[in-house]
Amino acid sequence: MDAVTTLNALYTAAAQAGLLTAANVQGDVMMVDFRAPDDDVLDGLGVSRGYTIRYPSNRLALAAGDELVIAGATYRVREVTRLGDGSECRATLTRL
Repeated sequence: MDAVTTLNALYTAAAQAGLLTAANVQGDVMMVDFRAPDDDVLDGLGVSRGYTIRYPSNRLALAAGDELVIAGATYRVREVTRLGDGSECRATLTRL
């Protein structure tokens, strides 16, 4: 089994286990690993929301400026980064 097949099998299993979140991208629903972690900024005086998604690169093609809807909230893609061998991507998002 090659890396892409293994990654797709992993994402399929995670989706079936309820570990992924549905993202509506231009009318298509894709299952993604959605993160909204809290990060302290300014020595703890504030909190920053860093929204990101991870997904297999062969299932979804995103570019900066694209919009998607997750759990009823709209996000705009700021940047897309290929991870490792390029079979997985991480997109940083801005909530609109």
